[in-house]
Amino acid sequence: MIALAEHGYRRLLYMSAVGMLLLGLSACSEPPYTNVDNTQLQMMLEQDIPIYDVRRPEEWRQTGVVEGSKLLTFVEASGRLKPDFIERFTAANSQHDPVILICRTGSRTSTLANYLVEKMGYTQVYNVRDGITRWIREDRPVTRP
Repeated sequence: MIALAEHGYRRLLYMSAVGMLLLGLSACSEPPYTNVDNTQLQMMLEQDIPIYDVRRPEEWRQTGVVEGSKLLTFVEASGRLKPDFIERFTAANSQHDPVILICRTGSRTSTLANYLVEKMGYTQVYNVRDGITRWIREDRPVTRP
């Protein structure tokens, strides 16, 4: 009986280790969109690729925005998707045109970029890694909305 319990415990440990390994490997895989740093962002802005700041209005007012940003809130303060976001975004952007997404730290835009590519078929989605916080930390210019 003890040997059987020990076998079950070892199996549980083994399965847990395999699960952790698979989870770790999936976290290391490349996202279906492209992350860009601020140098790349600057070059893309010079090519007139549209940039969407998907933060909330109070965040735009607090920090300012990258000049030329289109302001379109993705999620409300409660974390719920803004009801008109997808409709407004898709009306303004075709699936095969490049688009840049920026938020505070790159987290919201990472989620959005993944959704746009995986679920909606967008092919050129760029996420600003570390968002507006790194842009500001690097002393790059912002404008007030």
